[in-house]
Amino acid sequence: MKPTNNFLGNNIKFLRRRQHLTQESLATQLSITRSKLNCIETGQTRSPAIEDLLNFSNFFRMSLDTLVKVDLSQLGELRIRDLEAGNDVYTKGGNLRILAISIDHDHKEQVEYVPIKAKAGYIAGFNDVDFIAALEKYSVPNLPKHGTYRIFATKGDSMLPIPEGSDITARYEEDWTAIKAGTPCILILNGQQDFVFKMVTAQRDHTFLLESLNPVYEPYTVHAADILEIWSFHAFTSREIPLSSGMDVVLQEIRELRSMIRAARS
Repeated sequence: MKPTNNFLGNNIKFLRRRQHLTQESLATQLSITRSKLNCIETGQTRSPAIEDLLNFSNFFRMSLDTLVKVDLSQLGELRIRDLEAGNDVYTKGGNLRILAISIDHDHKEQVEYVPIKAKAGYIAGFNDVDFIAALEKYSVPNLPKHGTYRIFATKGDSMLPIPEGSDITARYEEDWTAIKAGTPCILILNGQQDFVFKMVTAQRDHTFLLESLNPVYEPYTVHAADILEIWSFHAFTSREIPLSSGMDVVLQEIRELRSMIRAARS
């Protein structure tokens, strides 16, 4: 059996430093010696006493599974804040996302196509390897070597001048906090909600601002807990020619007018 990585020591040090605690101050609060804490943080103690493990779990409000099995330093800021707030998403299986992929005979990741008719099934089976394997596969030229890509069919005119019905090739985003403000993305929303293609900006309150390129549509927010996956825009494919530059100017003027109206109301 492949040995399981143990991140306990690194995680304790990581969390301690996030709270601006010295080894001495944390050891005092946990009623252990500084030397014992140092041995745990540096990995010299491979099997800490169960009492110490429980103390760490209670103090940082995280499950033992999370402290031992998850490298917290590799998580995005939103997820770390969720954990520190007591929302242990590792035990709930909620926001620590597992991406199902398919590979070809050369062990290269394939690019799956998600048609409109498969939307409902995708929301239910996005992390199901068998469901993903059943999707159509395509070869997309000039994709970057790193990253996982998928093609999503879209509908509606909210992202004009990108033509209605365009197929969006997008890259899977693991760390949502690393997404730059205003990045066009495909978002997979849970429950009875839909796929959306919007300009995405992460906000401080664990919500995301979603804006359309078409100024006719009002921006709105969704909570991180309502998002299953985020895929950042790479390219689009369409049978239609995008709107002329003249129409782009009109859309921009409408956008500016809407901003002026909002400012006047506030």
